[in-house]
Amino acid sequence: MKYGKIENNIVVQVQPYFEEGFIEIADSVEAQMEQKTDGTFDFSQSHYDKIQAQKDELTEANANKASGNQKLLDLGLTQAEATALTGYTPPVAE
Repeated sequence: MKYGKIENNIVVQVQPYFEEGFIEIADSVEAQMEQKTDGTFDFSQSHYDKIQAQKDELTEANANKASGNQKLLDLGLTQAEATALTGYTPPVAE
């Protein structure tokens, strides 16, 4: 059981004890969640969009590392030499 302070349908603060201006909320509710018209809570779409953008950036960075590594190998370097230059170690296939 925890309590949240809600302003403009946004949870601005969460705490474990009751205080004036706070309401009882489910344990799954976190700060920055929006209270929907049906009383449930969820993060805004922009929150999920930011998470997806971060995932996309990470995927692109990993692809660029693998691509750069392969280009060095295509130039004739050994994997040990390519790793020494870039710090990239390809994942081990299982």
